[in-house]
Amino acid sequence: MAIKRDYYDVLGLPRNATGEEIKRAFRKLAFQYHPDHNKGPGAEDKFKEINEAYQVLSNPEKRSTYDRYGRVTTEGSFSDFGFGGLGDIFESFFGAFGETPFGRTIQHAPQRGNNLQSHLTLSFEGAVFGCKKEIETQRIEFCPLCHGIGSQPGTNPQTCPECHGAGQVRKYQQSIFGHFSHITTCPRCGGSGTIITNPCPQCRGKGRMNVKRKLVVDIPAGVDDGHQLCLEGEGDAGLYGGRTGALYINLSVKPHDLFRREGANIFYQLPINFTQAALGDEIDIPSLDGKLSLKIPSGTQNGKVFRFKGKGISHVGNKGKGDLLVEVQVVTPQRLDGRQRRLFEELAKLLPKA
Repeated sequence: MAIKRDYYDVLGLPRNATGEEIKRAFRKLAFQYHPDHNKGPGAEDKFKEINEAYQVLSNPEKRSTYDRYGRVTTEGSFSDFGFGGLGDIFESFFGAFGETPFGRTIQHAPQRGNNLQSHLTLSFEGAVFGCKKEIETQRIEFCPLCHGIGSQPGTNPQTCPECHGAGQVRKYQQSIFGHFSHITTCPRCGGSGTIITNPCPQCRGKGRMNVKRKLVVDIPAGVDDGHQLCLEGEGDAGLYGGRTGALYINLSVKPHDLFRREGANIFYQLPINFTQAALGDEIDIPSLDGKLSLKIPSGTQNGKVFRFKGKGISHVGNKGKGDLLVEVQVVTPQRLDGRQRRLFEELAKLLPKA
């Protein structure tokens, strides 16, 4: 077990040090080794040692026992002054993160307004060719009566009498080190530096309000299921001169009765019978641009795919289109009349077994 250092040596003091000297030495070393300020190796252990020494030497009864016997019970003493105990003192010396120096009018950083979400369901054609859709949204806007000031028209916000426009106030408190000051947000104005004595009757002094509005959205050609549109400036209004947020519209697309989509390509399944597959044929097929003629060569097999270049869907934001792919499905007849059966039986005698 390690032998503890002499408490006077820990604080760098002679044995006849006064209470005030003990307090000054501890304050100096505590700031030097506090883990919130000193991230070096061993700083935390050093701080604990300094704290333990101070807990003993600052207490006349414990100091007397220590001077006589060279040791004293210190259980529970560290909880009297844990790491968090120096928080206010550190703030008074270094300032809290993000605070402006006291005495200057607080300058709020511009804050962008919140982004909003909406949803639209489109028909297959509306997604392929593009369309206009009207949606209803609710967002926070500047009050149209006071234009975001919050005061009744013709009046202005008044300088906060508690912080005098600084947005911060200095509080004083007693600690083991003496009197220390702590800078905090003004409780009366909430840090704005002003108070509203004549609130606007429409927004009740808030300067902003929830507004329902209708918006016509241009859907570009080629959007797909799951696509998201971003409309900048259509979200909530910003604060302190910040930009307005965006409106994100999530799209769903209904399926088509004939076509299946994969990216910019569309697929169509064309049913044909045995004779069309064996002898060939010319067939009109549907497409996004109207009917197209497809020539089926003789001997076409089931699953054969024919491609029509540029007859698919537009690429969003880019030139060019995908393709139309036609997949042949040779349909086996399920019911045959007498004559059809006889012809198939005769044909079966002429064809080799597969």
